[in-house]
Amino acid sequence: MNIEGKRSGEGFCAHKAILVNALSRALAERVVLMDFTIGRKGFLTYIKSLGGSNVVKVVPSSNGNASGLRVADKRLKVVCGANTSYLDDMAWVGEKTPLTLCDVRVSPSNTVKPNLGALELSEALSRVVPFTAKEDNRPVLQCVLFKVADGKLTMVSADGYRLAMVKLDFDGDEGQVLINRDELRGVISALRRAYRVRVGFEKSGESLDGMSLVLDTELIRYKWRGADGNFPEYEKLIPADFNTFVSFDTNEAIRAVSSLKVLSDSKAYPIDLTIGNGKLTMSSPDDKGMAEIPADTQGEGKIRLDGSYLADALRACGGMVELKLVDSKSPMLFTSPDYELVVMPMFAGESQKPKDEVQTSEPVKVEPETAENTETTEPEAEIETEKANAVAEAEAIANAKAEKPKHKAKRKAKEPVAVA
Repeated sequence: MNIEGKRSGEGFCAHKAILVNALSRALAERVVLMDFTIGRKGFLTYIKSLGGSNVVKVVPSSNGNASGLRVADKRLKVVCGANTSYLDDMAWVGEKTPLTLCDVRVSPSNTVKPNLGALELSEALSRVVPFTAKEDNRPVLQCVLFKVADGKLTMVSADGYRLAMVKLDFDGDEGQVLINRDELRGVISALRRAYRVRVGFEKSGESLDGMSLVLDTELIRYKWRGADGNFPEYEKLIPADFNTFVSFDTNEAIRAVSSLKVLSDSKAYPIDLTIGNGKLTMSSPDDKGMAEIPADTQGEGKIRLDGSYLADALRACGGMVELKLVDSKSPMLFTSPDYELVVMPMFAGESQKPKDEVQTSEPVKVEPETAENTETTEPEAEIETEKANAVAEAEAIANAKAEKPKHKAKRKAKEPVAVA
């Protein structure tokens, strides 16, 4: 953490708001202050509770006997206005506190020359991290690939059924690294509060060919050691020749998906997409429901995919999206500005292949389970909860569209930001 402040002996003085902001955006659970290690969350809560002054002074302190011959009980002294406290080493650190550390560095100023927008990077990460694999037996697919080449920063993720790719204009050195999804989750929220951000690569001292990803903001420096392994050749997995095109509003489509989800008797709910005649038709295979969305279409086609995959794709794309199809059995491609998402469809009809007969030579081309070959083990209460969530999501979209822009902006400014 890079805190703007002044040195005070072995300690420092800093504005309380700056210290609180830095602590809330750090991802580590333990803070190192002048050889003291204390719990970040407990220290943050304590600093927030202090009153009487906008300045916090933190210095090491020792208690000795009257003659000064013995010094013991070294502690961290925190002063804010009329408040004085003494913190022991390992304060607010328990047995279950993760062993992740961050250092506090104090300087008169910290200058970061940005090469990306903080909100732009946060949004880009939120569009690729959800499409990483959750299974521990596929460590490479649990990572996001960061690759810089030809003035572009490309971030790619895949989970075996879907592949997401986002490209941003970038001014920096070329390189690439794999970063685990768990390392990136917290920084997505933290970046929304940053003013400046710079992304780069550094050689890791742990091995000759190791690489680390470094992300500098005005308060925090994040550094992640790259994972070992080779990411799939993702460019070969993105289809290029299409027969059917359709452009439509994702908000309308999400509402349609939510309505079909409520009609489903299980958590797995396949949806058939029919394209043609200036509209996109969504329907459930059992003819329980149907929704039509106005769209710009070119060609005609029909394809089936997992409803949850469709909802994830629509939320990731946002705004207007273009869907491109080859045929009912080939991967489909969702596209929006600087973003592409490949999704593998379900096989429909009586000739549907069992899961073990599906071609799996390429990582993304793995057949999702269909309603017919998936055993439903969800309890009825959980299914009802899923339906209620779908209704709430549809209502939220409808309410958001009805609100005036200025009201929406005002509410957004008041939303608290959760930091992992």
